[in-house]
Amino acid sequence: MNTASHYKIQHFIPWTRKKIYTMLLLSIVPTALVYFLGWNWLAIPWVPVALIGTAAAFISGFKNTQTYNRTWEARQIYGAIINSSRAFGVMVRDFVRVDDSAIAAALHSEIIYRHFAWLTALRFQLREVKSWENVKTKSYNREYLKYYQVPEWESDLERELMPFLSNDERQEILSTKNRATQLLARQSLQFKELNIQGIIADFNYITLENQLKDLYDQQGKCERIKNFPYPRQFSSINLYFTSLLCFLIPFGFIGELSKHTETFGEWFIWMSVPLSVLVGWVFLVLEQIGESTQNPFEGNANDIPITQISRNIEIDLREMLGEKDLPPAIQPQNNILM
Repeated sequence: MNTASHYKIQHFIPWTRKKIYTMLLLSIVPTALVYFLGWNWLAIPWVPVALIGTAAAFISGFKNTQTYNRTWEARQIYGAIINSSRAFGVMVRDFVRVDDSAIAAALHSEIIYRHFAWLTALRFQLREVKSWENVKTKSYNREYLKYYQVPEWESDLERELMPFLSNDERQEILSTKNRATQLLARQSLQFKELNIQGIIADFNYITLENQLKDLYDQQGKCERIKNFPYPRQFSSINLYFTSLLCFLIPFGFIGELSKHTETFGEWFIWMSVPLSVLVGWVFLVLEQIGESTQNPFEGNANDIPITQISRNIEIDLREMLGEKDLPPAIQPQNNILM
């Protein structure tokens, strides 16, 4: 997530420079053929270009709206995880009751630390790279990684879980496929045992189980967004329409500008180059921005900052436990917060 007021131009232009190079090539070649070789037949009327442009603008707008909705839904889900985690922490602290304060504190820490493990396992699962994601496959996204780091790619899940789980439980969890799911299942098993022992009252036990169900719901929503890409048919048609439009734009401008060469001179046809680059760049950048928004957990600079959110939850719950030695909040790196 970018925390600045906007992307800096010295970052944005290099990120899109290949689009500029593409439009320069597509516009210079036909203009030179018309100017030097007299291939005036390359000029086409502006009407078909405008019609294709209308279709491309419509589908680009549709894609960007839908990809933004995916990102906003992901942020809403993690907002719900924040609220559910805080409520879970309060319930554990107040519902798990033992006369011995030391035993009670140990139980509270064990359960809440397992919740930290769940947050950690979930964010590692969400940062796994899928075949349709583009943060590592597109060169301009790989280049932009120099401005920030994705913590889940720089660290190891086993090492991250060490402060939160015992060695036996950690190894058991790491042996499973869906670690986050099994951690919540382990929470439920412990609540059942504590209920049998009379440490958690029946009504409180039901309430805690409902809270686990809510966390399962939020995890499932995250997995739905992560594992179901923006429909490929819409993504493909947007790419095809935009590419076709950008290919035709120079020919349309040549046709329009050639009508005014008697007034301004033969050189005036070269104005098609900057105009084509500008218009084509707008449409290609819209396509690129939509592409970079459609997978809100992939490790892109526009992602939901799940690492920072998880750390903030950890700080809140540690304070509920009465701890004073708290981990630092995660700060933006070059205005990018992960």
